[in-house]
Amino acid sequence: MNRRAMTKLSRLLAPALLSLSLALAACGSQPPAEQPPLAGAAIGGPFELVDKDNRTVRWSDFDGKYRIVYFGYAYCPDACPMDMAAAMQGFARFEKASPELAAQVQPIFISIDPARDTPKVVGEFAAAFHPRLIGLTGTEAQVAAAAKAFAAYYTRGKDTAGGGYLMDHSRVAYLMGRKGEAIAMLPIDKNPQAVEAELAKWVK
Repeated sequence: MNRRAMTKLSRLLAPALLSLSLALAACGSQPPAEQPPLAGAAIGGPFELVDKDNRTVRWSDFDGKYRIVYFGYAYCPDACPMDMAAAMQGFARFEKASPELAAQVQPIFISIDPARDTPKVVGEFAAAFHPRLIGLTGTEAQVAAAAKAFAAYYTRGKDTAGGGYLMDHSRVAYLMGRKGEAIAMLPIDKNPQAVEAELAKWVK
């Protein structure tokens, strides 16, 4: 993640960190109940995008479910496939260990490259990682609004030798709660086992 994205994310996480420090001070020597790492963070919000069948999908459609949210793009040569593999392999492990709880989690992949990621393309990309992973895209304005709500940074990067281009973007897989609240960032930079453990910790 680049410096600009980290700075933006730090500002959003500040309320959550302050809340945690106040809770610790108030409890004194009494160990406090563990709070989600992103509790109180201003991450997440309404969006309107489309799925692989060009059907409108809104953030509110997932009310009552936990959600895994990742912003990336289908033409990404390395980072996005690696991140999604770790996230979805971890989710699959959690699904096997706790099928009833996993059924209450909706994984979502949101494209930050709508110029190339058509509904069909983003749908095929998502299906390659897990049958329950939903791929979403939209107009440039719709994608920008969704990314802003989730503090997701992206910009067009360098052109490639083949005439295409890369996208520079933040790499965060958020675990969101039943009411759309931020809970934690899944450790996709580690391994599927770590992702499974984080899901098991917070999905109840």
